[in-house]
Amino acid sequence: MSNTQLTAVILVLLLLVGLAQLLGYLFVKMRQPKVVGEILAGVILGPALLGRLPFIQHIVGTARHDSHILSFVYWLGLLLLMFVSGAEVQQLFGRGERRNVSWLVIVGTGIPFLLGLVFGPHLIRPSLAGPHGNRVSLIIILAVGVAVTSVPVVSKIFADLKILDTRFARLILGVAVLEDIVLWLALAIATSIAAKSHLQTWQMALHLLVTVVYFALGLTVVPRAIKLLNKARWNVLAQHSPTGYAIAVLLTYCAVAGALDVNLVFAAFLAGFALVDKEHGIFDDALDAISKVSFAFFIPVYFAIVGLKLDLIRGVSLTMMVVFIVGTCVVKMLSVGLAGRLAGFRGLELINLGITTNARGGPGIVLASVAFDAGIISSKFYTTLVVAAVLTSQLAGAWLDYVLRRGWPLLKSDVDEEAAGASTESGPPAEPARPRDEADVVTTGFEGQPTQAS
Repeated sequence: MSNTQLTAVILVLLLLVGLAQLLGYLFVKMRQPKVVGEILAGVILGPALLGRLPFIQHIVGTARHDSHILSFVYWLGLLLLMFVSGAEVQQLFGRGERRNVSWLVIVGTGIPFLLGLVFGPHLIRPSLAGPHGNRVSLIIILAVGVAVTSVPVVSKIFADLKILDTRFARLILGVAVLEDIVLWLALAIATSIAAKSHLQTWQMALHLLVTVVYFALGLTVVPRAIKLLNKARWNVLAQHSPTGYAIAVLLTYCAVAGALDVNLVFAAFLAGFALVDKEHGIFDDALDAISKVSFAFFIPVYFAIVGLKLDLIRGVSLTMMVVFIVGTCVVKMLSVGLAGRLAGFRGLELINLGITTNARGGPGIVLASVAFDAGIISSKFYTTLVVAAVLTSQLAGAWLDYVLRRGWPLLKSDVDEEAAGASTESGPPAEPARPRDEADVVTTGFEGQPTQAS
């Protein structure tokens, strides 16, 4: 690589991370998700705005076409985002109430996903498909796009609004955790089918089986083996360099996935899921250090490049965008409303549940990125998925903020819990409260920095 090419890459990274952090800060001040500002940074540097200027066009073009460094930083940011998300999912795992969470997952997520699978063949158009997009992969992407809920964005919204310890937050996060695990598997299957669509049926079936087995083992057996390995006396790296060991686990997962031809994005998610030890908290500081570095540089650059990839000149279909966003929001919210009724919720509670679980946030953007990079979807569908993720996240945050400012309860049971807590405080002195675990206190979300929940 020449000095000119390297300089162009450094300048582009400087522009991306600087503008992403600046706009992210401004959007946080406006009570909006930071990720919106980070994506907007890439849009501003893209061909629709500053990319028209000869100087910006030259350095961005040089960095994108003459070097693989920008692509590597993009993928590293995505892998670190999935790694941190996997760790967050493990920390939140099991916090929900089984009966209500079961209704919301089976009905509230199952109906949109099944409707996407059933009606997908009639909705798929050539304009949705990328160069490697076959019908099966496109149908799965469409179904996942309807059903997905964001763990990071809703946890960040709850932390900002200081409701992370309420029953409403526990319920939503329990649903989102279980939902994301299932939908990541569906996305892994879609990319597997797209990548091997030219193979014979038995070869495709074998590759699909390998993907499913890898995912299943990564959620069950392997995390237990990792925990035993973490405590081994001979494991010097884990004892003396926990951060280095955590990164080594991430790279090992990705290397094994690469050898098996499984998408590395899901390997990173499973690595974060396996590394968290809720009982002993061995790697809490290491994960916190990785999270801070990731959200300071790599993840903002990833989201900025997502915005840079948006073709707002030729890659936009307003009809597709409106139909997809309105249609998927209606299906998701009605399904969650039905699930909420079956679980015993009524009135405003159903609206709160429906709007919050409709937030697609980071997973929606990752869905778009993975599908677009795999050649499954077109640039127009990619733009539609990204815009849908941003708008639904903004809607969820704005609605919950409005409800709380009006003094309305998110769930009636939350009011009962507050009343019970007040009566306890007025009675005999209570025993010292247990220390809240990490999932109760800190969440990385879209801020990227540890956020005090109360």
